[in-house]
Amino acid sequence: MSQQPEPGDPYGGAPQHEPEQPKPGMYRQEVDVHPPERQRRWTVLLRLLLLVPHQVVLFFLFIAGFVVVIIGWFAALALGRLPKWAADFLSLLVAYQIRVTASSMLLVDTYPPFVVDDENYPVRVDIRPSSMSRWTVLFRVVLIIPAALLSMFVSYGWATLGFFVWLTVLITGRTPRPVFDANAAVLRFNLRVNAYSNLLTGAYPRRLFGDAPVVSDPGPRAERTWPLVLGKGGRAMVIIYIVLGVLAYAGNATVQATYPPMPPEHSQYQYDYAELPVVPGQ
Repeated sequence: MSQQPEPGDPYGGAPQHEPEQPKPGMYRQEVDVHPPERQRRWTVLLRLLLLVPHQVVLFFLFIAGFVVVIIGWFAALALGRLPKWAADFLSLLVAYQIRVTASSMLLVDTYPPFVVDDENYPVRVDIRPSSMSRWTVLFRVVLIIPAALLSMFVSYGWATLGFFVWLTVLITGRTPRPVFDANAAVLRFNLRVNAYSNLLTGAYPRRLFGDAPVVSDPGPRAERTWPLVLGKGGRAMVIIYIVLGVLAYAGNATVQATYPPMPPEHSQYQYDYAELPVVPGQ
């Protein structure tokens, strides 16, 4: 039986989860990560190296995605939504990037599939392209700045602690739960920022610190990250990421501002051939 398109979904996509009935165009993208019991240490040791082929593919997809976003911006400004072909391509690109990022953040151990989704992969990305207000499309580059800055800070903070997290997982074979929760929160916020910047939704990125727990469910917190309910440790880790990210960004900016500029004579080789000694016989 075919499913009817939900309100605000001009493409008839079927939602994977139904936690609430969002207003048309205001659905916020979700990512569901099922953590492994343990991670293979050799895959943890070589994780970044193993993901190099994916990074190469993403590089070329990002180039194509940039062109699609430019074309899609004009179309969305006129239509109030992306054309289906553009929405399909950008949804595929964003979901693929999130699956690769989840692997690099040591959230999963299974090697990510190339480009297309695999229903058995432990990272499920729910993207529902929707209609948007034209004025938010017009000023999208400006509106995304606060959320993009916050995403940058938490990413800086995660990168600052990345080596220690990697070492911990390499030794113990598992990602500590507070770190897993914080990384899942960063991953979901990154998904929402990318979806908003790529004109896939009109819902502004929110809820970096996760969702409120469901009062009607008194049972223990599920292992899945949908809904994303952070414990105290996970929230503390997110705060640490933000603080470290701001400090790292400020420190880097300070160093660049105070570093003496390179003298012009060092920027290129300048030779005064008239002053070079003459070698006899040449």
